[in-house]
Amino acid sequence: MKKIFTILLSLIILTSCGANSETTSNADFQSSYKSGEPLRIVAGSENKELEPIIEEYAKANKQNIEIDYLGSLDIMRMIGTEDITYDAVWPASSIWLNLGDTNHILKYAETTSQSPVVFGIKKSLAQDLGFMDRDVETREIIDAIKSGKLKFTMTSATQSNSGASAYLGFLQSLAKDKKGLTSDDLADENIKEQITSLLSGVERSSGSSNWLVDLFLSGDYDAMVNYEQLIIATNQKLEEEGKEPLYIVYPSDGLSISDSPIAYVDKGDSEKEEAFRKFRDYLLSDDAQSKIEKTGKRSAFGTVRETNRAVYKSDWGIDLDKTLSPVRLPKADVIMQALNMYQTEFKKPAFTIYVLDYSGSMHDNNGYTQMLEAMNQVLVPENAKANLLLGTEKDYTVLIPFSEEILGTITADGNGEDLNKIYEDLKDNYAPETSTYMYEAIIKAVNILNDNKAKLDNYSPAIVVLSDGRPNGAATFDDLEAAYSDLDYDVPIFSIMFGDAEQSDLEEIANMSRARVFDGRTDMIKAFQNVKGYN
Repeated sequence: MKKIFTILLSLIILTSCGANSETTSNADFQSSYKSGEPLRIVAGSENKELEPIIEEYAKANKQNIEIDYLGSLDIMRMIGTEDITYDAVWPASSIWLNLGDTNHILKYAETTSQSPVVFGIKKSLAQDLGFMDRDVETREIIDAIKSGKLKFTMTSATQSNSGASAYLGFLQSLAKDKKGLTSDDLADENIKEQITSLLSGVERSSGSSNWLVDLFLSGDYDAMVNYEQLIIATNQKLEEEGKEPLYIVYPSDGLSISDSPIAYVDKGDSEKEEAFRKFRDYLLSDDAQSKIEKTGKRSAFGTVRETNRAVYKSDWGIDLDKTLSPVRLPKADVIMQALNMYQTEFKKPAFTIYVLDYSGSMHDNNGYTQMLEAMNQVLVPENAKANLLLGTEKDYTVLIPFSEEILGTITADGNGEDLNKIYEDLKDNYAPETSTYMYEAIIKAVNILNDNKAKLDNYSPAIVVLSDGRPNGAATFDDLEAAYSDLDYDVPIFSIMFGDAEQSDLEEIANMSRARVFDGRTDMIKAFQNVKGYN
């Protein structure tokens, strides 16, 4: 018996060793070649277009490569920490390397491609606005928005480089001194009014440039601010579907260009360093640069080879022979001031309804504790400000706690003391109970928005469900779908998972409303930053 046990134990050990010989990865992209230590890269989502090129390199060079996609501003924040787990960073712009690398841990930074941040406007609308075949200034775009002729989608300036670059470019175009935006410019009432008017044209926001493309293609929108590269990709899909393409408008006085730098995170690992340099050198090679151009990104020098020019159609407003003049970006402290003001002053105010699961299952699986801590971070103003989650003075916030019934409706105006009060109310006066009437509570939120439909154009409306996603009430998804259809307004219903989450029902709700599901269990601050990036 003892001998049999020993054999079984040996088999278990051997099996375990075999299972661990090849690491299981949760990376957003993993090369098919998986042997050895991976080169781990955190990159902006616009680099997803390069995955076939990266895969080809990995196979040819027997290099295990893993990539996680993150907003460029999040990459910046990560660079400034002491425990960065990646071997390389690949944001959309050098701005974020310069701002983030306070500990001087980056080496070998090189531009890998260039892509202007532009307006893509339905061709017929661009023609109606008189924006075709000429230089268009930012003030003309603002006039079109003020007149009600132009609305657009855009990524959040505090989450994504495309949104931040566009926003900083717009601000620079409005500045008194074209040499660089200053704090005095940000305090100027005329400039404040102009940038607020411009951002009032945003119909839907996104935390990711690639997801913005998906959002645009799934909805009925007239325009999108994004990289030239992703407008090209969007047009390719639109034309495949027989739909009207977008015409690219380059704001002549407020143009920003993404230079997509890749840099090594120096941890003293010579093998990783060599692997990085080999990969970087390949990206800069003639062969790789030509392949990158075919994806709609211009070369590292901003040029496009003659053989690849067919991708960049002049019918879409692209003129490769025209010299693009990007704006001069401001100093680091002014950039951070501008980003904070975007969040708390300039962007369209949010009308946010939080649907909060107080069911027994949330209590049993620690979800309730996680959720309450999350609301502490998003509602208490000093915490929200520190996490870039604080909204504007015109924000309107509603809380709907629920269990076997809707437990109450709590409201707050603005971004100050009212938020403190509703958090204290939530903390002191509600406790987990039994059932999960989730659909009933979300329908209540939809009905509140329906009752306020006349003023929704003045807000970025959203419903945010905090739950373990286990409904067991009388209402069904079909009931929710019917209520949402009656609303007849483009409102995303996001979910943040807590506890022992069941994701399928939450995903169904998100898909219905062109929204997303985020995981609040591993990084609740990041989950809320993601939601706010889309709201």
